[in-house]
Amino acid sequence: MGSSSGQGSSNDLSFKITLIGDSGVGKSSLLVSFTSSSVDDPATTIGVDFKIKQLTVGGKRLKLTIWDTAGQERFRTMTNSYYRGAHGIILVYDVTRRETFTNLSDVWAKEVELYSTNQDCVKMLVGNKVDRESERAVSREEGIALAKEHGCLFLECSAKTGENVEQCFEQLALKMMEVSKQKPEPPPTEGFTVVETKPAYTAPPGGGVCCL
Repeated sequence: MGSSSGQGSSNDLSFKITLIGDSGVGKSSLLVSFTSSSVDDPATTIGVDFKIKQLTVGGKRLKLTIWDTAGQERFRTMTNSYYRGAHGIILVYDVTRRETFTNLSDVWAKEVELYSTNQDCVKMLVGNKVDRESERAVSREEGIALAKEHGCLFLECSAKTGENVEQCFEQLALKMMEVSKQKPEPPPTEGFTVVETKPAYTAPPGGGVCCL
């Protein structure tokens, strides 16, 4: 169902990232631009696809499993599987199509809140297709404001030219690493034995039976 890139080395950390947004905003192009050297207008994703990318960020070797989801309604039955356990979610819109921006609040942010199983999940808002500046329908300032409203990182990019594509995933990875460091370590169990003890039974005065 997916392909991989750069496998074969050990990793310090592994993260699952999910790309969401309306159909046609460039999620597949964004993924291909990041995981390969060229973008050849990838076909519309049918259901769910994923790719694996290994990279070094902040001195750590990371394995990113990136899920590319279909924006069409008929594939929404797969919702649970692509949100489950995601460490990062990238909400993508097309800066030349205002409805794709509006739907981030009306549809996609609500879906994240409903289906995301990781309370520490890092979200990033990405405005794609900035290479078509003359057709822009959503300003950068509007993108920043919406990102603040939903507690997201923010970046604009172009999957076609590659502008800011790597920075998008690297910034998200850095934030996920930061969040993972803040999680409390589980208490040590090695060398310890947990023994359950029950209080000794004491008969009530008079030799009767006490019913609890």
